[in-house]
Order: sequence, then structure tokens, then C-alpha cells
Amino acid sequence: MKKLLYIFLAIGLLSSCKKFLDQVPDDRLTIDETFRTWSTAQRFLDNVYSRIPDEFGQRNPGDNTNRGLWTGGCDEADYVWGFVQSNDVNIGNWDAKSGFVGDYWRNFYKGIRAASVFIDNADKITDLSPDLKDQAKAQARALRAMYYFYLMRIYGPVVLMGEKPVSVDTTLQIPRNSFEECVNYVSDELLKAAAVLPKEYSSTTVGHITKGIALAFRANAMMYGASPLFNGNTDMAALRNKDGKQLIGQSVDPQKWKDATAAYKAFLDEFVPGTYKLYTRTYANNEKNAYLDCRDVFLNDWNEEVIFARPDNSLNSRQYEMTPYHSGENSRDVRGSGGLGATQNMVDAFFTKNGRSIDDPLSGYVKTGYSDFKAPNDKVSASIYNQWVGREPRFYVNITYDGSHWLNRNYPDLITRLYSTGNSGKRTGGNDYTPTGYIVRKAMGLDKWDVGGRTLMLIRLAEIYLSYAECVNESDPGSTEALKYVNLIRERAGIPLYGSAELPAPAGQAAMREAIRKERRVELAFENNRFFDVRRWKIAEQTENGPIYGLNISADLPDFLKVVPFETRVFSKRHYLFPIPSDDVDNDRQLIQNLGW
Repeated sequence: MKKLLYIFLAIGLLSSCKKFLDQVPDDRLTIDETFRTWSTAQRFLDNVYSRIPDEFGQRNPGDNTNRGLWTGGCDEADYVWGFVQSNDVNIGNWDAKSGFVGDYWRNFYKGIRAASVFIDNADKITDLSPDLKDQAKAQARALRAMYYFYLMRIYGPVVLMGEKPVSVDTTLQIPRNSFEECVNYVSDELLKAAAVLPKEYSSTTVGHITKGIALAFRANAMMYGASPLFNGNTDMAALRNKDGKQLIGQSVDPQKWKDATAAYKAFLDEFVPGTYKLYTRTYANNEKNAYLDCRDVFLNDWNEEVIFARPDNSLNSRQYEMTPYHSGENSRDVRGSGGLGATQNMVDAFFTKNGRSIDDPLSGYVKTGYSDFKAPNDKVSASIYNQWVGREPRFYVNITYDGSHWLNRNYPDLITRLYSTGNSGKRTGGNDYTPTGYIVRKAMGLDKWDVGGRTLMLIRLAEIYLSYAECVNESDPGSTEALKYVNLIRERAGIPLYGSAELPAPAGQAAMREAIRKERRVELAFENNRFFDVRRWKIAEQTENGPIYGLNISADLPDFLKVVPFETRVFSKRHYLFPIPSDDVDNDRQLIQNLGW
């Protein structure tokens, strides 16, 4: 029998004629030995879980933990270091041979195959009850479907491998399935898994796949299938298999929006508020504090808003990127890089405190000058540039700007200065400074940056609310449900609700669509959604193409405050989907490449 390395599972999938298990040492367990007892089978299942993306490690995308390049690879942010591969994506300097392109393809398929191996062999476990075996198989089934969904977001229509794990000695010649087939498969598999999975586990097993996680992924997959990129996208009419099979539907099917709406509604009916609810707290004198609620939802692990999270992650790496350089401070606790810069495009997306966009004449937004201002995190008032004065609470949760108080509670008087010779400016920091004049702040802890232990939140209820609102607006634009769920997000954010005395409701489907997209951009900023949102909406040719703006980081005040383009980005129609890795296309003669690659 072939020997199996169950910890690393170095199994290839679509690279034909490669035998990845050759020369595996003799002291590794066989399949039968691995699945004889739960202790070894559980380690195998843990390996299946290891493919869940570690999205805090985006300086080095791909690799074995499927780290994303999504934050710096869209109009939200930019990394200062040239080696970060999202910078290559932004300027079009990548192709089907780029390392991360192959990493995601191989790694998710390895996870898919490993899940199939587990499902195929779990009944051999001798010391586990039938019910617990079924539950473990359901976890693997859900993970397999989730990994397909992750592939679909990146590459579009992919290859569905079937229920049985393919032998590693097999030379594969397999065509791609249509995107609709992929969505239907993922949806069906997640429903099957959800029928067995529990709503919650004990406190010792947090992080395992629950019924709620499975059904949230199911609804998300259905929303993608309904979105313009995959639903009636005539720009991809030529994306066909060699037998002529169309891989993306060429006529818009409104039923897909209705089906996605029903999936989200079923999730909300079953899990809210009993299992999940928006994170809010009551503070001193029975008062609410929108800033603390929006900040701490990321700092308090496994709170009631968390649906899906990864416990093991690169938190300290992300916090190093978000902690400014702070020259002159002796402690490493507050000496970071500030190398993950928020763009002016993203800064301008946040509302003012009266809930209006900054280009609204009634917003109260002031573009120049200074005011005496105390931000929610500040101890005292200071003279702050007016663009950053009087913004909504989420702005102060997400953005570090020049003159901000730093978050570390042990350094309450530390002020971040981002102009060129400031304590965190370009001239001061050497290789470590913000490339935009702002630094991403969201999910930054309140103590030293070099600390792990917190989870990485991957799906939370706020995302589900906004996805449901989007689907309702597309499937039933006369419904009040879309407005209701957008307003629930705004209420927690501490800004006026649409339809209130302070703010009229959007009039009509198009206006509501725009309001939902604006809310989603702000609420889910830097959470790895926008990269995919602008693609599935088919607006990336506008948002990701051309000049991206920041402040004049090479200058001191006042010239530092000038808004300037720091990069001209490249996005064409081919960039809506990643290319299939070239080696796999070369080896599998049935595997057609995405358009333009």
C-alpha cells in the first residue's frame, strides 16, 4: 500500500504524471494505520483545516496557508515594500507562472483531496461513535466545499473532482465545470454537511466547522453565482471548454438572486439572534459607544458576531504593518513599520458623523484648515486637519492619520506624525513608512504589536447582513428588508439611519444598490472583501485602474497634506479572474485557460 504522510499531505492534484508520494519515508503511517484510531485520524482532519486562509500574512501571499493579497491588491491599501506581490498585481506585472497563482490552485486542491480521503476512510476509525464519525465527515465535507468556493472566487469555473479521492498515480485529463455547476455542487455539499453539524461546540473545540459556518458559505457562494461577473456576463462568452461547453451563463437569470436571498433569509431565521448577533456593549451610565463597539468586535475573540475565524494566524505580522515606526521611542512595543498604508480613496469613502458621503453638500465635510478636535481614542483635544475632523466612528477605528494618538494603553501620550520628517515619516523610517500618508488601523490591539493569540475573523454577521441586503435589493427592490439590514449596521456604527429625520432613504433600486455598496465598503474595510466585491460587481475596471491617491509623503507640513497620485494601477478585463497555473494547463489538455492569459 502507498505510504501517506498525514501531517504534510504533499499530494498534487492537477499536475499530470507527477507522483508526489514517491520517496515517502517508511516510518509514515499507511491509510489504514492513520484511520485506525481517532488520535491519528484527528491529526489528519486537522491537516485538512490547515488550508483555511491565514489572511493576516499578506506580505507573503499564497504559500501553504493560502495567505491572501487582497488588502493591498485593491483600492483600499498599498504595501510600501516592493517584494510584496500585491504590488505586482496592482501594476499588471504577473501572469500564469507567478508563484502565488499556482499556490492557491495547488493548496486548495490539496485540501479538497485530503477532505475526500478523510470522508472515504473515516468509517474505519475503531474508537469513535457512529454519530461522531458522521460529524467529523461533515466537517471534512464542508471544508471541501469551502475550498472549492475559495477557488471559484479566484479562478471562476473550476474542476469538480467528484466524491472519491483521485489516485496520486492518475494522469488527469479533466475539463472545467461551468460556474453554475460549481455553485450548485458547493451549495448541495454544504447543505448535506449542515444537516449533521452542530450549531456550537464546547469551548475546547472552538474554530471547528459548525452548521452556521456551512450555511453562511452556502449563501455566499449563491450570491457570487448571482453577481454580474458570473450571471449573464457576455464579456466571457468565449470562455468555453474544448467541446464548446459554456462556462459562464450568457443571459441574466433573476432566479439566482432570489435563491441567494432565500439562503441568507434561512440563515438569519435560524441563527439570529439565538446564535449570532451584532456585537454591542452597554458602557458607563447605560450609554452606547459606537467607536468601542466597532473597534472591539475585532479584539474580543469568539464574540457573538463571529461566524468563522482562524485561531492560528499571523497576527503579529499584521500588527507590525499597522504599528507606526515611532522613531525616538525606546520600546519595541510601539516601534513597528506602518508599511500597510490606507489609500486616500479609502479614507474618502468613510462618512461624516451625520452619515453622509463627503461629496454630499450637507455632509459638513471641510477640505482644508485645522480645528481643535478630540477623536474617540484621544485623551485630549488637538489641532487636527479638517479632513479628519467630524468623521464617523468607523473612520477612527480604521485609519491612523497624522496627529493620531497611538492605541497602546501603556503609551497614552504617544502621537503619530506621518509627514516626511515626523516620527513615522518617510525620511525617518528608512524602509519602514506608510506609502500613502495613512496607516491601516483596523483590528490593531491595544498593547504591543509583537503578540499572537487572537483569532483572525473571516466571516462575521455584519457581512451577512449586507450580503442579504444586496440580494434583497436585486431580487425584490420594493422590499423594505434591504433598508432594514443596512440600517442595523449604521445603527451600531453610531450614524443616522436612512429614512430618519436626518437622512432620506435611497429612492429606487439603483440608489439603494449604491448605498449598500458604500456601506459594505466602509463596514468591511480591510477585511478582504472589496478585492472580490469590485470584481463580482464588474466595476474593477473603474476602481482598480488608473491613479490611486495618497498624501505627499516626501514632504513636511503643509505640503504633506496635498493629495497626489502615488501609483498608476493596471486592470483590464482579463484581471477579473486569475489565470490557471500554466503548468496545469500545459499538462491537462482538457483544461482551458481563462480569457486573456
